[in-house]
Amino acid sequence: MERGLAVIRAFTADTPEMTLSDAARATGMDRAAVRRFLLTLTDLGYVTADGRHFRLTPRILELGYAYLSSLTLAQIAAPHLEHLVAEVHESSSVAVLDGEDVVYVSRVPTQRIMTVSISIGTRFPAYATSLGRVLLAHLDDGRLRHYLDTVSPAPLTSRTLTSAKTLAAELERVRAQGWCLVDQELEQGLTAVAAPIRSDSRQVVAAVNLSTHAGRRTPDAIHRELLPPLLATAARIEAELKVTSPGL
Repeated sequence: MERGLAVIRAFTADTPEMTLSDAARATGMDRAAVRRFLLTLTDLGYVTADGRHFRLTPRILELGYAYLSSLTLAQIAAPHLEHLVAEVHESSSVAVLDGEDVVYVSRVPTQRIMTVSISIGTRFPAYATSLGRVLLAHLDDGRLRHYLDTVSPAPLTSRTLTSAKTLAAELERVRAQGWCLVDQELEQGLTAVAAPIRSDSRQVVAAVNLSTHAGRRTPDAIHRELLPPLLATAARIEAELKVTSPGL
């Protein structure tokens, strides 16, 4: 099963279509094994073959639908994100922590400001994102210590924090102030500010952010103009979670 999932995950936005050789290189498996997996996935309707090339079919969405349809958080957050985006005219997202990554579960874009397209299910390394740092900052001490001991931050831009010690200090500051601003550490030109979303038991279960182009707003302007409506939105989402999902 692990190897079959590896074949599915080899298809990305950059490589939506692959030959057998491409898939073998992407997964590190031999061609015979990859061929068996691709033929099985084709028989099941998750992959289609066009001559030498394979690509995923829309049926692959079924694999994530059960999770998304049961995720009350995403349903609750969506209208609040729409209201926020209409107010400030910047893109907004909600994400959760999965291992060392953040995973987007709800998003309302305005205009595309990244070279990578973001959609539901998109993953980014938590250390380099405002959403991720908010979520990391509110881990319990044991989980945070393990993360800092095992993570190997890569310099995604010239501004990315790559020292675990520096990252630890930043996460401590984020926890104390209750929000996080990341300026061009994930991608050059992209600045984002994020706030936590807490459950009825006051546990941080997700984070919500606003992202903007660095040339459009300075960090001071983001703090002044975007942070207040962002915090208000997080509070509204939390209030609705308490009513509709008190056990979350």
